[in-house]
Amino acid sequence: MSGTIWVGIGGWTFEPWRDNFYPKGWAKARELEYASTHVTAIEINGTFYSTQKPATWADWAKRTPDDFVFSVKASRFCTNRRVLCDGAESIDKFINQGLSELGPKLGPILWQFAGTKQFDPEDIAGFLEMLPRSIDGVPLRHAIEPRHESFRDPAFVELARKANVAIVFADSDKYPQFADLTADFTYARLQNTRADEPTGYSAKALDAWAETAKAWAAGRAPEGYAYIDPPAASLGKPRDAFLFLIAGAKERNPAGAMALIERLG
Repeated sequence: MSGTIWVGIGGWTFEPWRDNFYPKGWAKARELEYASTHVTAIEINGTFYSTQKPATWADWAKRTPDDFVFSVKASRFCTNRRVLCDGAESIDKFINQGLSELGPKLGPILWQFAGTKQFDPEDIAGFLEMLPRSIDGVPLRHAIEPRHESFRDPAFVELARKANVAIVFADSDKYPQFADLTADFTYARLQNTRADEPTGYSAKALDAWAETAKAWAAGRAPEGYAYIDPPAASLGKPRDAFLFLIAGAKERNPAGAMALIERLG
């Protein structure tokens, strides 16, 4: 048995993609429709900076295929604060802006911490407790992305597992990598695409990512990664897996995502 694997990109509006991804002359208003039929997921990043109206969320859901999902990056007002537990009001505002209009197309919510945010067990525990499990009857899944080495602590992994919250796996030269499996899904952000590779990552690298994704979906912990606290007790359970080619040489990310989807069959 295996979970579902979704592969996508960050957003759908990027000027260089009009030269190498979207057909020439393709209407800007229909870029989401095109992108959502060539990748299987999109991470919405604009929500980090501003809220959207419920009608906008409903429109996005209407214009995408039935088996497509969006992940949503949480507002900076929730995560860019010294004490995360002080952000209850911001979390409530973010969650209730209309996300439930996506219905079954709502994938994980990404809570990305500032690079200066250090691990504080009490604060992180309180933050995880504030994350709602559903909104208007729509189940919510949460992924947190720490960007400081202090989170490389077994206590952090234990807190995430207890809350069934995924720790983001980041392939990045700038930020630490956390490979531990802590939830019933995995969330990876592949940020090292290169402009000199037509697909961002080399064919060999894409082959390796495909194998990693398959391992995650099958409930296995892939070899070759540094685990803080090996998840032996939770292995064997199929997991949904979300992989996004994001940042890096952004102009290459759609081609890389499509090449990875092809490898996954």
